[in-house]
Order: sequence, then C-alpha cells, then structure tokens
Amino acid sequence: MKIVIVGAGAVGTHLSKLLSREHQDCVLIDDNEERLEGVADYDVMTYNALPTSINALKEAGTDKADLFVGVTTEETTNITACTIAHALGAKKTVARIDNYEYLSPQNQKFFQQLGIDSMVYPEVLAAIDITNGLKLSWVRQRWDVHNGALVLLGIKLLDGCEILNQPLKDLCGPEDPYHVVAIKRQGETIIPGGLDILQLNDLAYFMTTKDYIPYIRKIVGKEHYADVHNVIIMGGGKTAVRAALTIPDYMNVKIIEKSAERCEKLNQLLSESDTMVIHGDGRDLGLLEDEGIKTTQAFVALTGNAETNILACLTAKKLGVRKTVAMVENLDYVSMAESLDIGTIINKKTVAASHIYQMMLDADVSNLRSLMLVDSEVAEFVAAEGSRVTKRVVKDLGLPFGVTIGGLVRDGEGMLVSGNSQIQAGDSVMVFCHEQKLKHIERFFKKNVIW
Repeated sequence: MKIVIVGAGAVGTHLSKLLSREHQDCVLIDDNEERLEGVADYDVMTYNALPTSINALKEAGTDKADLFVGVTTEETTNITACTIAHALGAKKTVARIDNYEYLSPQNQKFFQQLGIDSMVYPEVLAAIDITNGLKLSWVRQRWDVHNGALVLLGIKLLDGCEILNQPLKDLCGPEDPYHVVAIKRQGETIIPGGLDILQLNDLAYFMTTKDYIPYIRKIVGKEHYADVHNVIIMGGGKTAVRAALTIPDYMNVKIIEKSAERCEKLNQLLSESDTMVIHGDGRDLGLLEDEGIKTTQAFVALTGNAETNILACLTAKKLGVRKTVAMVENLDYVSMAESLDIGTIINKKTVAASHIYQMMLDADVSNLRSLMLVDSEVAEFVAAEGSRVTKRVVKDLGLPFGVTIGGLVRDGEGMLVSGNSQIQAGDSVMVFCHEQKLKHIERFFKKNVIW
C-alpha cells in the first residue's frame, strides 16, 4: 500500500511512526527540513518540498497513492493538497481541518466533489474523549462502541478493589459480564490470559456492556467516587471550546483563560451555552478557591504547555479534586504524567493519527483507537462473509500471541466473547493487540484470504 503524507508536524510524525512499523510504502513531504529530520529513524521516505507543489506531489508518486493525507498545521494547505492529489489520481484523501462547520453532514458532498474523502478535526476527537471521561469520574478512559452496546473502561485499581490477586479465568468466565483485555503494570503492557492476575495499582481495561457499568464500579471499589457536576477547565483553546459545547447539560463548566482577548472570543463562541468564562491564571490558588475548587469534582488542564497542565492537575488533586484530565502533547511527558498518577491523559495527535490509520487497513474497520498508556490498539473489525474468523470458534482461530477478542455487536446488541463463541458474518468484533500486530489480524476478517 502506498501512502503519501504532507505535514511533518505532530500528527504526521506519529502517523509515519505507525506506518513505519507496518513497513508500508510511505512518503512524508514537508517544506521544513528540520521537521523531516525528526523521522530519520522511521522506515519512511522524506521529501523536502512545498505540500501544494504539483511537481513535488507527482514526483512523490501521488498518482499511485492508495491514501493521501494532508496534516499540516494549515487547514487551507491540507484542503488544497488533497484536491490536487485527487486530481492526480490518489484513491483516497483525508485532510486535517480546524473549522467545525466543515464537518456538518450537509457539507460532506461539497468536499467530496473537491476530492476530499474524509476530514479530521483533532480538537473535536479530543473533546469527545474528555467528555466521555467526565461522565464516569472513577474511570481513566472510556470508549463507547455502537452507542454503548459495548463499553471499554480503563480503570486504575486501588485499595478496595475486590478482584485483585485472582486468576482471570476465575473472574472472566463465559457467564461473567466483563473481560479484562489489557493491563499496564510498572511500565509493562500485558494482553492477559486466563492465568494472569490483577494487582494493586494496575491500569486495567475492561470490556463490558452498558448495563453492567455499575457492577464494574462496585467490584473495583469506586462506589465512593462522587459523580461529576462541577468542572473547571484551565485554558480556553479550541479543545476547551469543543469540550464545553459537548459536556452534558447537568454539568456546570467554568473556563479559566489568561488572555483577556481570548476571553472575549470565548464568550462569543459559548454564548448559547451556560459556560462561565473567567479571566485569570488557572494556577492561582486564590482564584481556584474563589471559583469553588473544593466543591469541584473535575479539573481539566488544556493549555498548550504539558508541564503546566501536569503541575496544575497535581495541584487540583492536592486540593481534593478526584478527577483530573491533562492535555499532554509531548509524548516524552506521557510516562512522567502517568507515574505521577495525573489521571486521564489526552493527546490529540495519537487520537487523530489512529483515526487516519484505520483508513489504510484493507479489512472493514469502522473504528480504531490507540491505547497510548498500554502501547496497544483496539480495532472494530466487521467480519466478512466467508472470512476465516467465521469458520471456527474463537479458541480454534489461531490468533497471534498478544491478541484477544473482547466482544462483538450483532444486530445492535453487544455481547462478550469467550473461547467457545462463534463469530458470524456481519458481526462488529472488538480486537485488542500489542502495537505492530494489527495488519496481521485483519486477514482473519477479510473475504477469501489465502493462508
């Protein structure tokens, strides 16, 4: 598969890393040579040229590209590059944008006529993750599949958890309402088997159905966590705006922003919501106390500075806030933030890159997420008629080591999967695996694959 990417910024670089692992024929174009040097260790070809240069796109082989990706920091550059790429013969194009209006359904046909097949707005994707996390104060990460038919919950296991130190085969049997599909323990990622156990301070990922979320809350000992009703957001950027507009109405939201000019803009953008905009520094303890930090259940730090966000969340936790969310764009800081027990960590580039990455898979993949903290991926594959995954029960499929199937959705109903489960054509199947294994798994779900 040939992929051409324009833009060696955060999203383009991370996407190049993902594709490098799969040894894809990938070309990365940018007009800044220093940015291209940042991917020198990846198995991708780099090209120092203007992203909208027709000659450069021709020389990069855009006419033979299966996927063309425009992810520079400039929306107009991405749209122009994708339009040119489509005209040159690229089979599929995707553009990074920062105008929410472009995502409206009535505009999709217009952009398709321009040659743009899909658009990605990283701040919108990040805001969805933030909102999902706030709905459950005791969960580090939440992902709903098929509107909640299946739910993935990432939970830090602390004192009070009832299911520690017991083999998973005794906890997650065919009749039990959850599966543990991934574990992060002291820097190590485990895709667990039946003999693995859960330990104190593990970050465990549970697959369950929506009806059993209260049960999961009970067995992990989180019933005493207060539900989120009051939220303080530090930083009034685009992600904060999208989050404020999507947070449920029963939550009261305050945004603290240092720039007076930006505060005025926020008041305009959020005029139809009940969000309160406050001019000030979110690190000011006096201001936080004045704004009710001690009666606030969630603190979300969304400034452009990872260190500021991490320190602000630590301060909020010391003031009694249980739920903290930090935007950490520098991946070098993610492990530090995790070791400090910050809470939920949001990284726009990994969310956006995962969204784009699913477009290069040959099987029918309707959803893909990178579980950044456990170096794993979870994908929603649709089983094709006659595919290998439909011909045997799960335990006899011969799935690669480090791969597990957590659940499936059939006719709108979510159900967990055991070794004796039989997957049917048309099922949406949730697959968990270590990074670098996804391309090996997709052949199980494709029609008429020769083994």
